Amino acid sequence: MNDLFSVKDKIVVVTGGGGILCGTMAKALAAGGAKVAILDLFEAAATKVADEIKTKGGTAIPVLCNVLDKTSIEQARDKVVATFGRVDVLINGAGGNKKEATTSPQMSFFDLPAEAIRFVFDLNFLGTLLPSQVFGKLMVEQKAGNILNISSMNAIRPLTKIPAYSAAKAAISNFTQWLAVHMCQNYDKDIRVNAIAPGFFLTEQNRFLLTDEKTGALTPRGETVVGHTPMGRFGSPDELLGAMFWLLSEASKFVTGVTIPVDGGFSACCGV
Repeated sequence: MNDLFSVKDKIVVVTGGGGILCGTMAKALAAGGAKVAILDLFEAAATKVADEIKTKGGTAIPVLCNVLDKTSIEQARDKVVATFGRVDVLINGAGGNKKEATTSPQMSFFDLPAEAIRFVFDLNFLGTLLPSQVFGKLMVEQKAGNILNISSMNAIRPLTKIPAYSAAKAAISNFTQWLAVHMCQNYDKDIRVNAIAPGFFLTEQNRFLLTDEKTGALTPRGETVVGHTPMGRFGSPDELLGAMFWLLSEASKFVTGVTIPVDGGFSACCGV
């Protein structure tokens, strides 16, 4: 059973690896014996995660990378390959929302600035597509690989207030299906592409919507989320790890093109 779910000696690239959710994934993968490259726009955040991994005896390197700049991604790929020799897994975790692209009593839908909408959509969708091009080409040359995208509950049912983020995450789920088929039909059937759709986990991107900045109490939106989550709470980052290990290991070797909700039942609940 341990061998079935093993990631030992896999070379894993994690974009957005300096963040809460993907940092937790990176640390768990390293604890499982993988060698991890932490890619992030903020080098200090990537270094912090890599240092935590190395302190516990794992193998990791921090890599500065802008997922919206193909040259930057290619430079990151070259550094990873120079260090580890190959790439077995790409986790596309870079993404997030922006307050300026969020409707509110102070910001109507009709006044949302195009540049804020474009930033959120590009960060999430293009920030998944471009690394998939760069690292996916390497996987084609290797004749094997595994891409794991990070989708969202927003892809299943769009949430109020965040049109750009919802649209971008829906695009990621659609792209996951498209790329899974494309890789199998045109390149190699040992290249798999899947996604995880997290439910509600408190991160720096959504905290201002779900909790009061001063008191930490749930906002009305946060209360609604918890009320529509059958398990009655937000998720903990480590609760993404089971689905992640399954999708990145031999345990799921006949699985491609799927998006797995990890949401405490949110996507199954109509609220009535």
